[in-house]
Amino acid sequence: MKLFALLLDRIIDRVNVNLRGLGFDVRPYVRVMAEYRYGGCSFACYGLSTYHPIHLQFNNSSLSGSYFLGRCKVRHSVLMRSDIRGDELKKKGQLWQSGDVAIPLYHDEIITIRNSFLDTTLVHSNSHSPESPEEFHIRNTVAMPYANIHGAPTEGSFIGTFGTVDLTTVHNCVIGHFAYIQAGEVRHEKFEPGTIFLRSPGSWEFHYQYDLSVLDKYIRHEEGEAPEGLFIDFAEPYEDAFAGLFGSARGGLYPAGTGSFVSRYAVKRGDTVIGDNVLVAQRSYLENATMSRGSNAQEKCYVIDSVLGPCCVAAHGAKIVGAKLDEKVFIGFNSFLRGTEEAPLSIGKGCIIMPHTIIDLEEALHIPANRLIWGHIRSAADLETHTVDLDEFASGSGDVHMGRMCFRGDTGDFVRGFRDRIEHILLENGAYWDGHEKDKGHAQNMKYLTFNIIQPYADGEAEGLYPTIDIRPIS
Repeated sequence: MKLFALLLDRIIDRVNVNLRGLGFDVRPYVRVMAEYRYGGCSFACYGLSTYHPIHLQFNNSSLSGSYFLGRCKVRHSVLMRSDIRGDELKKKGQLWQSGDVAIPLYHDEIITIRNSFLDTTLVHSNSHSPESPEEFHIRNTVAMPYANIHGAPTEGSFIGTFGTVDLTTVHNCVIGHFAYIQAGEVRHEKFEPGTIFLRSPGSWEFHYQYDLSVLDKYIRHEEGEAPEGLFIDFAEPYEDAFAGLFGSARGGLYPAGTGSFVSRYAVKRGDTVIGDNVLVAQRSYLENATMSRGSNAQEKCYVIDSVLGPCCVAAHGAKIVGAKLDEKVFIGFNSFLRGTEEAPLSIGKGCIIMPHTIIDLEEALHIPANRLIWGHIRSAADLETHTVDLDEFASGSGDVHMGRMCFRGDTGDFVRGFRDRIEHILLENGAYWDGHEKDKGHAQNMKYLTFNIIQPYADGEAEGLYPTIDIRPIS
């Protein structure tokens, strides 16, 4: 384990140098999580299909229990139970649109991870940086458990537990636990825990700040300690179920409708029904769940005693318990929806649940169709300051202040952009597939994935590190 310890020191030093201006030290976070969670001899897996050719390089790294798909390069990094999903990387010859500029790509895009520590972190999609359209990079970065790095090149930064950076280039920032940032680009900023900040430069800004005394019940992470709270208590017991699946490269197919894909690294229990054109990604947990036609459960989603109507989107890390969702409901990153038998939750058609929303009911609740939903909701009374009709909101003008939420700018552009993104997700995932080859999405293209198991050194100074490997397509 000597080389692993040296690797941790290297990562800590690199990240701390980048964060010196913010006075933030990642050492106590990295040390406690490495000791608390590390499984040095766990397998890692690499997915392969005709749509996802093999291209994997790594050296001086540990990949404990992690999953890879698409072109990836990992150097001097520690990955624990993380998902590196490159199925939407851009291709050579493609014209990539950034604002008003079309940028030609001269190489296939690749995910590169260097001098970083990612604990139970999802990395997905592609770079949204015009400066590096062919490289989705994560450098000198620490990400805590259940963080999301989605289309967000990240350098010299810390992302807290259940934190998300989405479609944002991040330089030398601290993202607090359960904070969600989608802002185009951020530099040298510190975002407090529970900050929900979305910005389209020159058009609009959405800001919501959780009351930390409320947030502490759900998630808190103090320096030098393991994270605690209801979210951790909810998620951690399911990790053993996933660990058993990742010990093998093969598993049986789960009964599903035409055009559907259910990952062999997802857990399916109880009376679970999978309709047509459904995508269920790895590390998703379904129990007594109904996934209607075109719906999806992305990585780290939990759907328990719940019904997702047609074309519902459960984004990465969403938790849905005791709920019935009508058609085309969007559930944002790391949201937590919990109803019970005594207090069931139902959500109407076309609702948009903002990322990092908490709906934790103390009474039965129905949310009407076509609502924008955010923040912390316990009862019907909370809807007055935490929801708004989408069409009314889009047609309004001027700043909007509701409770702890503040919106400035073009409401119509905000709603159009969100709806367009939901349609893009549904198309990419194959929700509308009608049998034609050209219209296939992830649910159809991932059906014939095969997996390769990668193993580390089991003892000695290099215990927990993986042999240097460079596997590329034959040219």
